[in-house]
Amino acid sequence: MLLIHLLAQAAAAATPEAAAAPQQGVVSYPPAFFAAQQPVNAHEMVLRLPGFAFTNGDDIRGFEGGGGNVLIDGQRPTSKTDDLEEILRRVPASQVERIDVIRGGAPGIDMQGRSVMANVVRKKGSSGFRGLMAVANNHVYDGRNAYGSRLELSGENGDKAWETSARFGFGIDDGAGDGPAVRYLPNGTVLRQSEIDSEGDEGNYTLTGAYSQPLAGGKVRLNARQFGAKYKFDQDEVITAPTRQLFESDDNVRLFENEVGARFDRDFGQRIKLELIGLHQTRDREVTSAFRAPTTSSLFALERETSETIGRTVVKYRFSDQLTLETGGEAAFNKLDSTTGYTEDGVTQDLPAANVTVEEKRGELFGKAIWRPSQQWSVEGGLRFERSNIASSGDVDLEKTLKFLKPRLQVSWSPSSQTQVRVRFERVVDQLDFSDFVAESNFNTGTGVSAGNPDLNPEQAWVSEIALEKRFLGTAVVVFTARHSELSDVVDRGPFRSPTGVFDGPTNIGKGTKDELIAELTLPLDKVGIKRGQLKGDITKRWSSVTDPTTGRKREISDLRPLEWNATYTQDLPQWRMTYGFDAYGAWRETSYRVNLIETTKLKTYVRPFAEWRPRPDVQVRLELPNVTSRGLRRTVANYGGPRDVNTSPVRIDDQDYQFGRMYYVRIRKTFGA
Repeated sequence: MLLIHLLAQAAAAATPEAAAAPQQGVVSYPPAFFAAQQPVNAHEMVLRLPGFAFTNGDDIRGFEGGGGNVLIDGQRPTSKTDDLEEILRRVPASQVERIDVIRGGAPGIDMQGRSVMANVVRKKGSSGFRGLMAVANNHVYDGRNAYGSRLELSGENGDKAWETSARFGFGIDDGAGDGPAVRYLPNGTVLRQSEIDSEGDEGNYTLTGAYSQPLAGGKVRLNARQFGAKYKFDQDEVITAPTRQLFESDDNVRLFENEVGARFDRDFGQRIKLELIGLHQTRDREVTSAFRAPTTSSLFALERETSETIGRTVVKYRFSDQLTLETGGEAAFNKLDSTTGYTEDGVTQDLPAANVTVEEKRGELFGKAIWRPSQQWSVEGGLRFERSNIASSGDVDLEKTLKFLKPRLQVSWSPSSQTQVRVRFERVVDQLDFSDFVAESNFNTGTGVSAGNPDLNPEQAWVSEIALEKRFLGTAVVVFTARHSELSDVVDRGPFRSPTGVFDGPTNIGKGTKDELIAELTLPLDKVGIKRGQLKGDITKRWSSVTDPTTGRKREISDLRPLEWNATYTQDLPQWRMTYGFDAYGAWRETSYRVNLIETTKLKTYVRPFAEWRPRPDVQVRLELPNVTSRGLRRTVANYGGPRDVNTSPVRIDDQDYQFGRMYYVRIRKTFGA
């Protein structure tokens, strides 16, 4: 009854600091809307946007379609390896004029193939020097400390601007931990009991820099980034029954990334705008994985070098305030060099696609149009044509050409400023993942070594979607979305045969379906007596169906989580210069269907209470209790002793229960300058 009463009062009297009423699919939130929170940067502001769920973007090759759902001054950031969250953290809140939430598309805005986007609009003509310093430490239950530091500097002088940042720190892998493990028969008979002691740690650094100024009647922006990381995972499994033994697994990973990019924008009169983007990045990865037991040992080694070079041209023509046309093209060259070695008990084993060189030349032409015939209707249409040539040499010699036509249509109807219905129909073609092209290993999970497969086709889907958005109580928003995907060339797991045995690896398994129901809610709690409180969350339910290439039977798609949910509660206490709340990330389950085993991973609910205190406007202290629920990870591997079409029931089941305890996190942040 309370909810019905609240909805009945939805009449719309937004608080004085609330956003402007939606007009033409755009809701604007000025700095006053975020004043009680006292945010430091644009990222903290974006997280508070009603009815908006921030996403960082996808790690794919090429530039088109890989960005997140936030623009800065109407543009997607040029960098690909520098994630969107970090870029938004470097935009001071004092420099934000407003944030627009664009629903269903708006003329002149590149929606990046999304239904809803946020656009951070910065103040014009500002100048001065700004900076931020921060130190943090995460104390883990077992005595480890993961500390870090950050320095950000930026400045503007008229039309010229620069920024730089340096970050160094250590991270803790909360997917590791201590706990029991048991091996048993399907009838429940215990074969082996053991205790697991594992931990994973990473040290990394990041350096970034950017500079922009007027050039040739337009504006040029240059950016660069360097990233380095070293990750180490150790696991000791002590067998306690039937006889005492020790199994050891060690993983060592080194990663180095470099990126340079440039963007040029120029307006030709009031209607025509030109965008030129160039980008080059390299990524080097070295992996060593070892497994040791009393009677056997295995060693896996991988060296992989990848590079990508992208050139992109976009021309936008604004016919009127109601109609915008965008056309352009993108060319990309990608290269992978990978060398793999695998030995068992000192004997070299043959792996499919162990040592390969892959080159991809890809081109794309596209045209998009956004038309708003009235205040109530918006139509976005687009057509992209992609052609790529993939050539592999080494263990696998092949060459093939792929061509795809990708239409998109989205229609939005807003019968009132509080209600919008969005319908989308689109053909989506996924990018091939280069990591699927070469062999991989994972000894500590019991899944062993996987083969590589350069002869993959990208997964394709015809996607139909309908969404209903309803705004009420001023800043409350609820969104319901239903999505159906008809899939072809699904990329999943399948068998690969070599002289030394049958290996599991990625392969195309044919057609399939995927259905999703999504609900999102932003609810201010003033009406129930919690002043300046807000509850925000989302839940996604998925169903999928494919044909297993090993057994020929129907099953769900590997590693697709059937249910996910997240929730955040915050309350601002400006009289105490404090904000407190909690983040909750729901438990989930994912299952991988391999040739000779089925691996199921379950992660328990993760809850993180936090409090932020600002003793001065330029100083912020944040306290967190990450993993206050002591969330653990449980991994169950049903081993069939051979291909699952031959052995229809598992010969043994391994159950590992990793328990990761609480953490205690503190961060002190100081801003200075304008």
